[in-house]
Amino acid sequence: MAHDDGGRRVLGAHWGFVAFFAGVAGYHLVTLITTVALNRQTGELDPLELPAGPLLLLAFLPNLMLGLGPVLGSRRYGEGIGRDFGLVPTWRDVRIGLAFGALALVVGYVLNLAEIAVYGADEVSDSPLTDLADNADGSPAWLVPAALIVVVAAPLTEELLVRGTLWNALAAYRIPSWVVLVLTALVFAQLHGEATRTIALFGQGLVLGLARHYSGRVGASVIAHAANNLPPAVLLFAGH
Repeated sequence: MAHDDGGRRVLGAHWGFVAFFAGVAGYHLVTLITTVALNRQTGELDPLELPAGPLLLLAFLPNLMLGLGPVLGSRRYGEGIGRDFGLVPTWRDVRIGLAFGALALVVGYVLNLAEIAVYGADEVSDSPLTDLADNADGSPAWLVPAALIVVVAAPLTEELLVRGTLWNALAAYRIPSWVVLVLTALVFAQLHGEATRTIALFGQGLVLGLARHYSGRVGASVIAHAANNLPPAVLLFAGH
């Protein structure tokens, strides 16, 4: 029986591929359903263009579905998300996560500047949080739960999917760790669907993956992801 760096079983993680694709399928299915439903009600195709209110939070509902496949797969075929992924962070996870989260911010900032230099500022898309802030009708009330989702829920679901189930599934087939790191970073970047930010997202995905690699636990990459998302979320309130 093989184990990863954190001592968890990986040969039993073959179900991770099914859980991964189930999470991605749920994401796209809910995106389609909410887009169609909101289009029928408002005539708008992009949920982020809706007026402020509870409808703004629906833009994040598909993202929350990403974690459903990993959770259900772990409960049904694994040993629970705690043992399968090392989800509950230790103090070591916190230290590693904060360090790599800060590094991810720097990498993302530098690569975004490079993309702006290549594509131009008008061509590089803003963060979805910026769109939320612009449509909050001057009230930060709706930004509070949205920011909490971005800082807490989104890192949790995305890390469970990419550096949890997918990482474990790839490791179960004895794929070299550096290949797993690169592949999961590519998936992470593509998952966001922001073409002009793909390079920056890939770079940040590599850094978040390093937190997972050096700790052997998803808890560290969740902390790193949350630390990476926190400053942009806080800055949203500066103009409100």
